Amino acid sequence: MAKKGNRVQVILECTEHKTSGLAGTSRYISTKNKKNTPERLELKKYNPIMRKVTVHKEIK
Repeated sequence: MAKKGNRVQVILECTEHKTSGLAGTSRYISTKNKKNTPERLELKKYNPIMRKVTVHKEIK
C-alpha cells in the first residue's frame, strides 16, 4: 500500500519578467516536501522569453 506523502505540486513564476514589461509569463511546475520546506520555494530557472537564467518564486 502506498504512503500518503507530504509532497505537493507548486508553480514557480519568474520575478524579473513581471517588472520587465515583456509579454507572456515564464512558469514551471515542480514538487516540494511541505514538511521539510514549509516556506515558499525559490529556484533559479531558465526564462525562454528573456533568454537567461532568472529567479523563479513559488506562487499560490
